[in-house]
Amino acid sequence: MTITEDAHEVRHLPPGLWDRLRQDPVRSPEHIALAAARSFGPQAASWSLEKRARFRVTPSELAIMAKKRHAMLARFEGAATGIGGVVTMVPDMAALAWIQSRLVFYIAAAYGYDPTDPMRPAEALVLFGFYPDPATARRALDGIGSTVVEAYIGSKLERQEALALRLAKMLGIRSARKLAGRLIPGVAIAFNAIGNERRTRQLAEKAIRFYGG
Repeated sequence: MTITEDAHEVRHLPPGLWDRLRQDPVRSPEHIALAAARSFGPQAASWSLEKRARFRVTPSELAIMAKKRHAMLARFEGAATGIGGVVTMVPDMAALAWIQSRLVFYIAAAYGYDPTDPMRPAEALVLFGFYPDPATARRALDGIGSTVVEAYIGSKLERQEALALRLAKMLGIRSARKLAGRLIPGVAIAFNAIGNERRTRQLAEKAIRFYGG
């Protein structure tokens, strides 16, 4: 699969996920992590097996392959959605979170971890900075422990704003200035492409340290 074909496929959220994000924006990271486990766990397992069958690669080399691929996917995605400014800002951040979630499963698989294990989405949430440890995150995903908050109740605009803020935190966007560049049509093309790639590489390094030791 070419990078363009891969980018087109991974940019689209699975059916129903976008609705869940808009209806329950504050728990959007949990919804993304669970959906990513279903979509990318088996996919990452097949990818690692196929690469190891074709090439003599070490786990770290395979992880670097995943890092480079997903950094490029993030760059493509940012350029594709940057044209719309504020109209495409939230979809862009959701798509980037989706790509980065995929990255975590691929790097876990590169280091020999079962990407279909129930702890992988919990570990993804830890890497995104939402929980202090995988056990706490897993309890939240199971509905046993406390989730980030209860379902958000508010107007459509308030839910959209809550989703934007939650996704921004998930992606490590901490300031209004960094969000502002995504609001200007045209300018956002370069801003998104460069920022998306940089943040994806940073997450990859965290995942490599986490799974590679």
